[in-house]
Amino acid sequence: MMSRRPVNSTWSGSRRADMHTLICGSIAYDTIMVFEDRFKRHILPDKIHVLNVAFLVPEMRREFGGCAANIAYNLKMLEGKPLIMATVGDDFQPYTYRLEKLGLAQTHICRIQDTFTAQAFITTDLDDNQITAFHPGAMNFSHQNSVKDAIDVSLGIIAPDGRDGMLTHAREFHEAGIPFIFDPGQGMPMFSGNELTDFIDMADYIAVNDYEAQLLQSVTGYKLSELATRVKALIETKGAEGSVIHAQGKQFQIPAVRPQKVVDPTGCGDAYRAGLLYGIAQDMDWQTTGQLASLMGTLKIAHRGGQNHQYQRDEIGQRYFEAFGCRIL
Repeated sequence: MMSRRPVNSTWSGSRRADMHTLICGSIAYDTIMVFEDRFKRHILPDKIHVLNVAFLVPEMRREFGGCAANIAYNLKMLEGKPLIMATVGDDFQPYTYRLEKLGLAQTHICRIQDTFTAQAFITTDLDDNQITAFHPGAMNFSHQNSVKDAIDVSLGIIAPDGRDGMLTHAREFHEAGIPFIFDPGQGMPMFSGNELTDFIDMADYIAVNDYEAQLLQSVTGYKLSELATRVKALIETKGAEGSVIHAQGKQFQIPAVRPQKVVDPTGCGDAYRAGLLYGIAQDMDWQTTGQLASLMGTLKIAHRGGQNHQYQRDEIGQRYFEAFGCRIL
């Protein structure tokens, strides 16, 4: 088991204005299709063993996605300094143009020859049921990137990525003494209980949703309250019910901010994590950090896709004031 940094310790490095937040995770294309009927009318329960169906999807769109890119997109809106670390394939050129337009550095985005960029193919029916196929592609080579190659980094996050990459980058953050958030997400089933415990002992922060929190407890054998004592903060999001931050021996209850409209939850968790990263980097208290994170998720949910919402920092500050009655930006 990895040696663990004391929970009450503080990172000794300086957080200068030019220091970056290193975001390790996936970059992906999301192809989203709408089936203008209901799956249950075409999938017969007693014929699952001989399933052979095709769905006509007149409506289709392609979105820029991936946890690392989504988090960086939101952190950039807050005028943070995100630095993406990811692997991509031969089909990455359209994404390259987008990142250039957004002013997001591509220094640590590694192109893997003869692979595709990770992509999800999502078909949704009229009942909002989804059938998804995910191709990891270049993401499986994420271990070819190294945290050691990134300079001027004061904070990081391990978001869902290739298995070997997540393990490698966590060790490198820990060895470098750089605090980081462990955000296992849908990648959690790739790891054993002992491996997840090692991640936790290397990390300074854990971020999970309510389902992932239950799974983490089941696989590691530790209660959430026990896991919270092993890190500086454990953040559990609960969708419309808000979130809870376990830190400093307390539970900070973070309310959900009422959205102007609910359009698409895709990428809301990534937007929330951008708020967390910004708050931590700016040494905000946990209540304020959680409230900013909550607001970022709410701003995202009013738009389709993970990167189609656009707000200036001043607009975000005003929305925070309207929601919580004080100014922080």
